Amino acid sequence: MHEISHALLKWYRKHQRSLPWRGEIDPYLVWVSEIMLQQTRVDTVIPYYLKWKKRFPTLQALAAAPEGDVLLLWEGLGYYSRARNLHLTAQLIHEKYGGVFPQDPNRLRSLPGIGEYTANAIASICFAVPLVAMDANIKRIFARLMDFEEPLTSQFAKTQLANFGRTLLGEINAGDLNQALMDLGSSICLPGDPNCELCPLSPYCVSHQNGTQTQRPVMKKKKEIPTYQVVAAAIINEHGEFLLAKRPKGGMLPGLWEFPGGKVEAREDDPTALLREISEELGTSILIGKKIGGYRHAYTHFRVVVRAYLCTLDGPAPQALEAQEIKWVTREQMQGFAMGKVDRMIARDLCGMGSILL
Repeated sequence: MHEISHALLKWYRKHQRSLPWRGEIDPYLVWVSEIMLQQTRVDTVIPYYLKWKKRFPTLQALAAAPEGDVLLLWEGLGYYSRARNLHLTAQLIHEKYGGVFPQDPNRLRSLPGIGEYTANAIASICFAVPLVAMDANIKRIFARLMDFEEPLTSQFAKTQLANFGRTLLGEINAGDLNQALMDLGSSICLPGDPNCELCPLSPYCVSHQNGTQTQRPVMKKKKEIPTYQVVAAAIINEHGEFLLAKRPKGGMLPGLWEFPGGKVEAREDDPTALLREISEELGTSILIGKKIGGYRHAYTHFRVVVRAYLCTLDGPAPQALEAQEIKWVTREQMQGFAMGKVDRMIARDLCGMGSILL
């Protein structure tokens, strides 16, 4: 098995990617990069990482920051629980460990947002702990090297792949091995169509020898995800300000700001749904004007089609019945409020509308 590791590291020394966090051993910055890279492309992450490093250069700086500043800087990366967990974990490490990152992977896994992969990545890269950080790329590589025929979601598969990974370690630096595997999975051992002719591990790859590399890893068929119809109200007052609501804690995208509205229920048209949502959320009524635009977005388990309308109040002063708080803000001020992708698109369309007649 050591032949595999040596061949991989020889390739890595020549072909490793130039990344702003590559070579970094500060566990805080390695942690930030690993969290940002979860379900997000490297080229998307790079500018966010550089902005984050400039704004929150240390764990102490992040721990002391208001949550709103953290969410605003994160805006556009999605999966906002990652940002909230970064903030919370920074505060916990500051309070519980005196601002010093724990080296023990078990302690790392006890922190919010740090699972087995991230704990192993931090421990191996920063503290030379001999562990394989098993992300989707590395699982795919191992499944192909072994020509593993079982779905990777089973406990049996997890055990077998972990055992295989341990055989690769030997005396090799685990941090280097993990980063080499990550680069191989992102550039050569790709999903669907691997570049086997360029792969340094082809001579050792059982699925390549068997001609089954495009069939590995075996994945369970994904369930079809539903699409929901949603309406939103851009409510404007006589001063030209718009009403924003801060999403409640414990719900979806907590702490982000949105234009009030919600899901269109069965047998409802847009006006009926919007009037109901505004009554439930704000305890008031509105007059619905022209449509601002239509927007589509995909979340992990569902998709939404959102239609936004320009509205005015036609009832008592709105109350934050469901939101954490509500605020009247000008279009220029909206850029200072952290929003999800769809609400930011609505805000940008409003900013581009010129003068708005009530």
